[in-house]
Amino acid sequence: MPMPHRTQMQVIKRRLTGKDGSARVNELRSILAELPGIYQGPYGKIRVWVEEELERTNVRRSVKHNDSIAVPKEGHLQVAVVGMPNAGKSSLLKALSGVQTAVGAYPFTTLRPVPALVNIGGVQVQFVEVPGLIEGARDDRGGGRALLGVIRSADFAIVLHDPLEAAQDLDIVVNEIEAAGIGRPRLLVLTKADRAGSWPAADRLAARYPGWNSLAISSEDGSGLAALRDEILRLSNLMRVFPRTDGQPAATPVVLPVGASALEFARGVHNDFAQHFRGARVWGGSARFPGQQVGPGHVLLDGDQVELKRV
Repeated sequence: MPMPHRTQMQVIKRRLTGKDGSARVNELRSILAELPGIYQGPYGKIRVWVEEELERTNVRRSVKHNDSIAVPKEGHLQVAVVGMPNAGKSSLLKALSGVQTAVGAYPFTTLRPVPALVNIGGVQVQFVEVPGLIEGARDDRGGGRALLGVIRSADFAIVLHDPLEAAQDLDIVVNEIEAAGIGRPRLLVLTKADRAGSWPAADRLAARYPGWNSLAISSEDGSGLAALRDEILRLSNLMRVFPRTDGQPAATPVVLPVGASALEFARGVHNDFAQHFRGARVWGGSARFPGQQVGPGHVLLDGDQVELKRV
């Protein structure tokens, strides 16, 4: 009697973790030889996946990995999305942006970084899904040096983890990033919160890593995604200031670093306004009263509306 198919898939994933190149090929061949002689249903799907993974691994072996597979930055902010294989990265990008990346219930679905530009409250955030990091990435296992280079070039990284998977998997990802000199990711996102038992597991995992900012989300039912968007904005150190003309704010803000001045806002609208700055009127949190007249050094706050005097 073969083991339950879900258990068998978990065992296969464990056997493949940390293996790359020839070692991964040999392990896949051994797994294929050990599979029960069932070619239909869930066991048949496992067999098909092992065969396809064997082919993918052979293709990856034949490709020379460069130390740089940089993703050109777009928008105001680039956020690297990292985690072990099958942590839910592709599902998250699809939920946030609608980008149709490959999503599967098996590791290494994504083989190269996948960017997706998402508008969060007027801030253009480029999320970059980084293929699953494995132990030894800093030594280039699984093309790890190139992947770590993508994380290093981003403004910051968030790490995804399935709370029903081993906590040691999360340790591996964080250790590889920190050992590469990149520093700790800014946010721990605990995924697949729609599954039974995920919320208690997420609470236990958050308690295991004190000092982390953490959120539990589900890409399937959307729970936690609004909080994730808000947290990304908070971590961005950016603010949104809206040009105001004829008494009405524009729909699209000027995005500036937190602490920017009225002069920097003017430069963001058009360089001519900065070169011939004649003052501004401000509505919002930084104004003592609506329509306060301010000079070039006035420090603005997120959500302010600013009317510049005409050049």
